[in-house]
Amino acid sequence: MAIVDEPGSGLFRPRAAGARPDRPDRRADAGVLGRSYAAEPEVLVRELADDTAIAAADTLLLTVPNQLGVDYNAHAIESILKHVAPELGWR
Repeated sequence: MAIVDEPGSGLFRPRAAGARPDRPDRRADAGVLGRSYAAEPEVLVRELADDTAIAAADTLLLTVPNQLGVDYNAHAIESILKHVAPELGWR
């Protein structure tokens, strides 16, 4: 999740010690299916570029929280396409 505005910052930043960015209400050792990324675009680009599994993948699944509605989901996807994908050479 590319955090490009205040609503995103409030929604996706960890709120407590040990909280996960994807679920601020859950402990850091709670079960997950994969790593979650949520940061400002320049940080997100750096973190994604350093992840060897992402570098080796031919497909990347982006999950957006549908509870936030269509407008926010469109904004979230647009933020990735505009600020992150070009920096990583994604097409």
